[in-house]
Amino acid sequence: MFSTDELKKYARTLWWGLCTARNTPYQPGELILLRFDPLATELAEAVFDLLIDEGMVPVVRQNLTSSMEVSFYGKGSDAQIKTVPPGDRELMQNLSGLISLIAPSSLTHLAGTDPAKIGQAAVARKFLREIMEGREQTGAFGWTLCAYPTPEQARCAGVSMEEYARVIKRACFLDDPDPAARWAGVYDDAQRVKQALGALDIKSLRVESAHCDLTVTPGDQRRWLGVSGHNIPSFEIFLSPDWRGTEGVYHADQPSYRSGNRVQGVRLEFKAGRVVAATANEGQEFVQKQLAMDQGAAQLGEFSLTDRRHSRIDAFMANTLFDENFGGAFGNCHVAVGASYADTFSGDQARLDAGLKKELGFNDSALHWDLVNTEDKTVTALLADGSQRVIYKSGEFDL
Repeated sequence: MFSTDELKKYARTLWWGLCTARNTPYQPGELILLRFDPLATELAEAVFDLLIDEGMVPVVRQNLTSSMEVSFYGKGSDAQIKTVPPGDRELMQNLSGLISLIAPSSLTHLAGTDPAKIGQAAVARKFLREIMEGREQTGAFGWTLCAYPTPEQARCAGVSMEEYARVIKRACFLDDPDPAARWAGVYDDAQRVKQALGALDIKSLRVESAHCDLTVTPGDQRRWLGVSGHNIPSFEIFLSPDWRGTEGVYHADQPSYRSGNRVQGVRLEFKAGRVVAATANEGQEFVQKQLAMDQGAAQLGEFSLTDRRHSRIDAFMANTLFDENFGGAFGNCHVAVGASYADTFSGDQARLDAGLKKELGFNDSALHWDLVNTEDKTVTALLADGSQRVIYKSGEFDL
């Protein structure tokens, strides 16, 4: 699917993402975790080679295969599922970067597994993510991730492997002589959008579409982020809202594959910040158990918009990384139930401890699940002076 030259371009693009995602330059000898699915091995080899050239120390970890996950979640005892191996904490405390390569061989292999067990594993390992977030807040850590085509993803997306690979190459600018330069241009465009949004004193946002009528409260001391290098590709502009101000109905018209399960037609009703009713045309039990994972799982952690003029993604990909950046006819809005992003705090990151997060309404959870709506929509901002302004319509920012 990928030539040697395209693999090198993809690796170089990921290096751009990793460097952009951290606000201090990398120095030779720093530890970079390279985590990948088996079917992404040829890309992992290209990334490994690049990291060696850049003077980094790659730490290689292959993800569990689908069969291993079925065994782990299906047969593992509570003790086995909750146990974190010795050394994982120390590794996270010393990492300077993480590159993740997503290439699942199956998207539905855990459909018969109790979702509560998947939640137990996530909760038990939540502290590892918190370590990385803490290091990122100090500028000591950066991360990026990407997807690699697999037959299963293509099958679930309803396209050929060739078409699936085409969308990835086009979305990541791998068909360009210098993909990193193209990403630098997208980065500059996104900066202008974020600055324009940040200049508005927004008290709340109302999202209206055929099946959505949702009010989101950005909250105090927030900033808009996006095209930060964390995701390749990434065209979204997002923030982590004050979860307590979420009201109304959100509908995800795109399917979602998560933890070996497929869900379709998720509808969430929020009152006083929490999901009070959750239904789905497919996978409803899984949705409800995910939202019961912990106290924050049924609360909002992210609100995002993608401008169709920025995104080159024009097909459903059965992969959240691409689907949450869908361009198409009307762009997309997506929300994430669960964990918020600490870096959307506009103040000194070193001050953002657990107490301040709670005070400002940053959500805390082991879950972070993006749910995408691609309907034609209007997003209206209620400003501090009481006036209203449409900031997004028909898939485009209007700023």
